[in-house]
Amino acid sequence: MSPVSVGRVLRRGVCAGAVGALAVAGLGSGAAVADEVPQTDALAVQSPYDVAATVAPDGGVARYRPLALGLTHSNDAFTPTDGRLTVDASGLAGVAEVAWPDNCTPDDSGTVAVCDTGDVPIRYSAQVRLKVRAVSGAAVGAQGTVTYSAEATGGPDGTLVAQGGNDTTVTVGSGVDLGISTPQDATGVEPGTSLTVPYAITNTGDETAHGFSLSMWATYGLDVTTRYPQCAYTGPDVDGTGFTTVTCSFDTEIAPGATVELPAPLQLAVTGHALYDRFDYDVQPAADTTDLDSSDNSRSWHIDADNTADFAVYGTSVSGAAGDTVTSGFRFVNHGPAWAGDVSAGDPITTIDVHLPEGTTATSVPRTCRNAWTSGDDPAIGHYACTLPTWAKPDLDVTFPFQLRIDRVVPDATGRVTTLSYNGTPLAFDSNTENNTAEVIVNPST
Repeated sequence: MSPVSVGRVLRRGVCAGAVGALAVAGLGSGAAVADEVPQTDALAVQSPYDVAATVAPDGGVARYRPLALGLTHSNDAFTPTDGRLTVDASGLAGVAEVAWPDNCTPDDSGTVAVCDTGDVPIRYSAQVRLKVRAVSGAAVGAQGTVTYSAEATGGPDGTLVAQGGNDTTVTVGSGVDLGISTPQDATGVEPGTSLTVPYAITNTGDETAHGFSLSMWATYGLDVTTRYPQCAYTGPDVDGTGFTTVTCSFDTEIAPGATVELPAPLQLAVTGHALYDRFDYDVQPAADTTDLDSSDNSRSWHIDADNTADFAVYGTSVSGAAGDTVTSGFRFVNHGPAWAGDVSAGDPITTIDVHLPEGTTATSVPRTCRNAWTSGDDPAIGHYACTLPTWAKPDLDVTFPFQLRIDRVVPDATGRVTTLSYNGTPLAFDSNTENNTAEVIVNPST
């Protein structure tokens, strides 16, 4: 099962907002050039691991609570269509019941439905919005399970089928349940724009929340411009990552069914170095109160700016005799104006494809480079793939030194270096492609 909320990622310790993952991930191996590896795609069901259904009051009925679902796929080279999500709620018998939305067609039993999700996106967005509520007589602690399967048209084989193991546990409970709605991703935003974060907090539980805490994280291209006296701010570049963190504590009470706003609209500035950015935010009840359902406590807002980053590589020219070992390699520079980072998967932002000059062998390579030889390569020519971390700030300048042994002297032996996306395709945000390739020359004739 794939996670829906940033909160679940936070609980797994993978991403303190986007901060930790983007700062340290991605120093591993790169990918080979796209046309040298078979294309794959994977369909995933995005569903919460667990949700709560508040217990029905004596002589009354419980309030419906949301259960949002969707499909995603992993390779943007494909556009899967006709997504079909099958939801089996028969495991809720005696615990909870489901209200089906218009894009779901239930069977005669009313417990299994096929839901039409349409085109399948890369990023998650709720395509199926179920409602669940505890049935009368279900006691606190009672549990049931909703299971899922899915398929879509498209991908390398014409049909994509989600892997098994997808389910949601529904637990009957009583208490506070704070949540925030899922924001709509913003694209094509002009640098210099001010955005208002859609930050409303609703208590869908059956007890009053006596205050709440907030945590927020903004990536390098965003500034948090609103200042609340109840909050502490760190960043944007205290630790070198370029991220801003905010922690807040409010004493506002939120009654069951009530929705509250922050004291003033929460504003973000989209800076001149924005490109692919992300704002993560999380709400929790105060006073060590346990939230009934954490699946809607955290959200991630993706903000794509109308901006470019100029990734460039620069080669070297060296000379030596047969048997000599020379220091060669290349430099990578981001000329900006934007930073660039993978704020979704945390993969390296670029793969730098390296083919060595003829007649040379690499005896030492940078630690972020790996052998990328494939069956289609000339076996006499060394082939490597080098990666950067998940982000590249403007003016980042990194040297990749290779130790090359000259096995035989070849006049004007020329290798090439090319910066590409992590999956080996051209960089979509780089408007200047003339400096994406450079030469590494050993024993130039002039």
